[in-house]
Amino acid sequence: MAEEITAKTETKTAGAERTKDSRTYMPRVDIYETNDSLYLLADMPGTDESRVNITLEKDILTIEAGVDESIYGQRKATYIEYGIGDYYRQFTLSDEIDREKIEASMKDGVLKVVLPKAEPVKTRKIAIQAG
Repeated sequence: MAEEITAKTETKTAGAERTKDSRTYMPRVDIYETNDSLYLLADMPGTDESRVNITLEKDILTIEAGVDESIYGQRKATYIEYGIGDYYRQFTLSDEIDREKIEASMKDGVLKVVLPKAEPVKTRKIAIQAG
């Protein structure tokens, strides 16, 4: 099932020019699988659902998010492990994902994308009949 989703690591700036002078980060993700779906969890601190844009074009799932740098206001950071900047990452989906049923939600800076498996791909138990 690892072939169902493949992460693309290319940056958005390859082939396109950025109009915003800030850094763009590739969010770290965890992907796990159940019998019915794949789940993609992306860490994107500093953003919320209003700033996240998810698109699916052909087989490419693109996640983009902007960070409102004003949330840091006048605070001076003493230690930061996350850089401040936008997020961008792409994934190639296989035909085994039901594109019409993809859902996403966001909570506490973590984006959750549910990628349901298409019906023929789901694991199912085959009953054995006697005789």
